[in-house]
Amino acid sequence: MAVRMWDEMTWEEMRDLPRSATVAILPVGAIEAHGPHLPLATDLIISSAMAARGASNLAARGVEAVILPALPYGAAPFAAAFPGTIPVNASTVAALVTEIGTALRAQSLHWLAVANAHLDPAHLDSLRAAAREASERDSVRIIFPDLTEKPWALRLGEEFRSGACHAGRFESSRARAGRHAPRPAGGHRLTFTRDPGGSPGFCRGGRAARVFRRAGRRVAGRR
Repeated sequence: MAVRMWDEMTWEEMRDLPRSATVAILPVGAIEAHGPHLPLATDLIISSAMAARGASNLAARGVEAVILPALPYGAAPFAAAFPGTIPVNASTVAALVTEIGTALRAQSLHWLAVANAHLDPAHLDSLRAAAREASERDSVRIIFPDLTEKPWALRLGEEFRSGACHAGRFESSRARAGRHAPRPAGGHRLTFTRDPGGSPGFCRGGRAARVFRRAGRRVAGRR
């Protein structure tokens, strides 16, 4: 079963999709500073790779999956003072994700999986709020695997569990690996301006693939 890209489909292809049994996947990130060595779109690169892996996991199980255009803006108060960061209010993020869910439900889709790689607490709160609002509206069900909570966090390495992973070994490795992970056509091409100190070794060989397989299982609702 092929993974579909929402924005590449025609309305007739969408009409013929078994929408009530289809999972829509929304990659979510932020445009924010990630140290001197990573691009501003690091979170988006990672979340797009997560979405692609998640869709592949679902397709392998015979579940129709469609990847939505990525949402690049998030609540980013921690990095707001750095040039290039474009923060938006948490309430804006929550409202937009909720409205996307409402629009999907109006088209007979029941499931929205959020592939999120931006871990600012304010942003995470906005996604939790969107999931609650969608539930209260009897809208689409929003599946949001929060990587900061168990069981997900326990499997992502000591640096991640310590909370010191921003622009560090964890994100640098995943962003670098994201260049080679399946992702939407026209996705980001990562260029490093500086070496992130030891991170390349972390994603050599099969380890990078394992990182995104795990992330994909989270998006697909599997451990």
